[in-house]
Amino acid sequence: MALQARIESDFVAAYKAKESVKVAVLRMLKTAIKTRQVELCRPLEDDEILDVIAKQVKQRRESIEQFNAGGRPDLAEKEAAELDELSGYLPKALSDEELAQAVDAAIAALGASGLKDMGRVMQAVMDAHKGQVDGKKASALVRGRLSA
Repeated sequence: MALQARIESDFVAAYKAKESVKVAVLRMLKTAIKTRQVELCRPLEDDEILDVIAKQVKQRRESIEQFNAGGRPDLAEKEAAELDELSGYLPKALSDEELAQAVDAAIAALGASGLKDMGRVMQAVMDAHKGQVDGKKASALVRGRLSA
């Protein structure tokens, strides 16, 4: 099933089951997808929808950090619940070992030799593993590998 169709059917099921958190999350996700479709003037492919979902996940993670830092655990919990719902639409995340292998492969394939190549390596890793890589982890690993 196409990702957009899965999101739509899950939204209808959650609405009928009166799952308020899931309905709210999927409604926001559908709106973000529709906005992106309007920007591009065409329907989105699954990998483009994964990009939208990944962006939503990143926003939730940043919000959780900020709410915890600001002493608002109630809002952080709400964001965490939304994050859990969104994470179900992303592919399984790479383990630390798999991420290290992907970074090493990208460095070897691009012939990267220093920090000046970090952007190219990050782009290659993120493109090859859409929705499976945490950008902060990957960035730290690439920086460590290229500066060594």
